Formats: sequence, C-alpha cells, structure tokens
Amino acid sequence: MLPPLVGIGLKPAHYRDVLEPQTGVPLPGWVEVHPQNYFVDGGPPHRWLSAVAERFPLSFHSVGLSIGTAQGLDEGELDQLAVLCARYAPASVSDHLSWSGNADDRYPDLLPIPYTRAALDHVAAQVARVQDRLGRTMLIENPSRYLAFAQDEMEEVEFIHALCRRTGCGLLFDINNVEVSCTNLQLDPHAYIDAIDPALVGEIHLAGHATEWHEGRPLLIDDHGSAVTDLTWALFERFVGRAGAMPVLIEWDTNVPDYAVLMAEAERAASVMARANAAVAA
Repeated sequence: MLPPLVGIGLKPAHYRDVLEPQTGVPLPGWVEVHPQNYFVDGGPPHRWLSAVAERFPLSFHSVGLSIGTAQGLDEGELDQLAVLCARYAPASVSDHLSWSGNADDRYPDLLPIPYTRAALDHVAAQVARVQDRLGRTMLIENPSRYLAFAQDEMEEVEFIHALCRRTGCGLLFDINNVEVSCTNLQLDPHAYIDAIDPALVGEIHLAGHATEWHEGRPLLIDDHGSAVTDLTWALFERFVGRAGAMPVLIEWDTNVPDYAVLMAEAERAASVMARANAAVAA
C-alpha cells in the first residue's frame, strides 16, 4: 500500500530533482508513473526507474488495459503490465473505468461506458481477470465525462460502489474528474463527493483542466495541463475532512512545470490533509 502522503506523477524532466535533491528542496512521499512508458526490456528508462524505485514507494497508473472494451481487455497489455509488476513490485496498480479500443482499433482516449447492469457484469469480469493475472487488487479511476448515456440504469457512484464491492478492487478517486464531469453534465459535485465511501478509496488524484466555451456554457477538458482549481481544492478538503489522510497525487501530464511548481502543489495538498487531521483529532 502507498503511504498516506502526497506524491507526484513523475516525468523524465524531474528524475534528477528526486534522485539528486538539493538542500532544502522538498521530496515527494511517493511517485507514480505510467507503466506503458516502461514496456521495454532495458535501457535508460529502466535505469532511471530502478533508481527511483529504490528510494520511493512506486505506483503504476496504467492507461492501456481498456477494461471497458466490449470484446474484453487487451491481454497483450496485461501481460506486459504483469511482467513490469513482477520486476518492480509497485505499492499500487490502477487503471480507468473506460475503454480505449476494440478488436480492430486502438484510440488515444479514455472513452465512457454506459452505467447498466450488463456493463457492470462485463467490467467486473475484466477487473477480476486483471487481479487474477497480477495476483493483487487494483484501483479503478472514476472517469472524466463529457456525455451520459440515455440507457444508463444507475448513477456513477452507485456503479463504482457495486464494482468495488463485487470484485474487491479499490477506487482511485480523481477529484478533478468530479469537477469536470459534474460541470459538463450539470450535476452537483458536492453531492458526488459526499456520496463516495472513503473505505473504498486507495488513492486520490488532484489535477487541472482546460475550459472551452460553447453557446455560453463551459466545457471542461481533462488535460492535466495546469494547476489544481479552487473548486477541486475545496472538494478535496471536503472529502479528506470526512475520510482523513490517504495517498494523494498531484497529476500534471501536459505543459509539465518546473519541479518547484509541482512540489508547491504537493505541499498545499499536504497542508489540507494536516488541517483535516487536526480537526478530526480536536
């Protein structure tokens, strides 16, 4: 398990910052990487990752299993992930409640699934296959959504809770995705936050997003390319005020900033958790 500290999504630009730290410069509590970037046998990627894994708890946040694909998940991707997990024994492994391809094509997107009983049966079977292959439980991330299916039979939180309880998997709770989805679908983000069972959450993600305007309404795009927004910070504080400290990640995948900017976000998240813990103790 990951420690209840704040980590960062580690990019090559920051390898030296965490491996050769300067006096007085903070370090993350743990680091997360996309395992697909290390699906090679050797070379510089593994030299760096091996050095990082010796010093920090490691989380693998997969983007390629395509768990929601109708034909079933990508077995080749799963095999490569299993090899990498055996090599590094990460503290956590996760992927998304989405799909990214079919039998003939692969897409560079995390596409939505309908929240139906049939979809729940299918996704639960795929999660079970992943967990059996890896020999461990995994976390599933709540999606960022831009549409809802007319055929939905349940709300997203109900679907996620049922999936976790049926398979034993945990939830990677992306709070930026709550802001994105609820804004785009005109839902109440505070009600969503309050509905999540903290006992199912194994990790929290905080990130930023882009905003487009269409016919006078905002459309939020989950690009992980900017600082965490005020609303996501408020939702995070609301959740940890109820849930307590847990592993939290600052996720910044595009327009990657200097290390100092990333760690300033991490320190802010740590301060929010510290206030929440103090309030609970009082």
